[in-house]
Amino acid sequence: MSMKRMLGILIVMAGFVFLLAACGEKTQEDVLADLEETMKEMEGYKANAEMSMNTGQEDQKFAIDIWHKKDDLFRVALTNDMDEKGSQVILKNKDGVFVLTPALKKNFKFQSDWPENSSQPYLYQSLVNDIKKDKEAEFESTDTHYVFKTKTNYQSNNNLPFQEIHFDKKSLTPVEVKVLDKDKNALVVVKFSSFEKDASFKEDDFSMEKNMASNATEDEAVSGEVEDNALTVSLPTFMAGAELEQKKEIDLEDGKRAILTFSGDKNFTLVQEKRNVVPTMTSPQEVKGDIINLGHTVAGLSEKTLEWSYNGVDYILASDELTKEELIQVAQSVQGQEVK
Repeated sequence: MSMKRMLGILIVMAGFVFLLAACGEKTQEDVLADLEETMKEMEGYKANAEMSMNTGQEDQKFAIDIWHKKDDLFRVALTNDMDEKGSQVILKNKDGVFVLTPALKKNFKFQSDWPENSSQPYLYQSLVNDIKKDKEAEFESTDTHYVFKTKTNYQSNNNLPFQEIHFDKKSLTPVEVKVLDKDKNALVVVKFSSFEKDASFKEDDFSMEKNMASNATEDEAVSGEVEDNALTVSLPTFMAGAELEQKKEIDLEDGKRAILTFSGDKNFTLVQEKRNVVPTMTSPQEVKGDIINLGHTVAGLSEKTLEWSYNGVDYILASDELTKEELIQVAQSVQGQEVK
């Protein structure tokens, strides 16, 4: 075979291989560009998901209802089967960022740049931005999904450094997100059951008034509803090397408060309080800090304090010595044994 003919065959073969590559699977860069374009074109979306969390004493499951309207309106409703009256709404509107617990008439306003300040495994734009930021992100294409493995950005919790994100190949919408610990164990799993692109919204869908009202039942909405549950005081199972030194109980006009003091390697105080009367609607309590999902509820984290409500009990955990990660770990374990 002449050299000229051999060269011609090689050129044809090279062209054929190039054609196959051009018609084949998309590259990581192609898919990221498509995801960004999808996000840019969407006027808003509605999604439903289930989030399983294995970060505390026991596995917790949330039903999540996610709404987003371009550019900066968000509503994330979280319902935990273990705490029927503790359903919460994370709301971002023109007035700010709020965490609402409608059945208990609690509303907190956060001085926070949520959701941009941290990874959010149930928000489309957060997932895409995490992929975009991670120059070492891994990519895989299966028959039905595009899979990205990236670093996360949980500023107050370094125990969840990685995530695995599955997108549907046809719609480019998220199907499943696994948030992983340092050993690549999935501690948080979000499974999407539906994702509606270009969803429509009513004018007041993101108002605090509507979200506080729509999540309370008629009975719960009655001002001054009396609760007859006594305060059951609980110990954390993770105590960061400390031990319970003192337990002090105080009778309030409409309830009970317990102050637990812990001493040891690092000292901290845990206050638990239960009111027997649901308060009337008040102005939001201001919180300077971040919104943290503890696994059983959503909390407000400031520099030295973590505040949350669960099963009608208000908790405040305070320490000058615990790190933010340790504050979170202690709080996650408070569903532990009862103080005798």
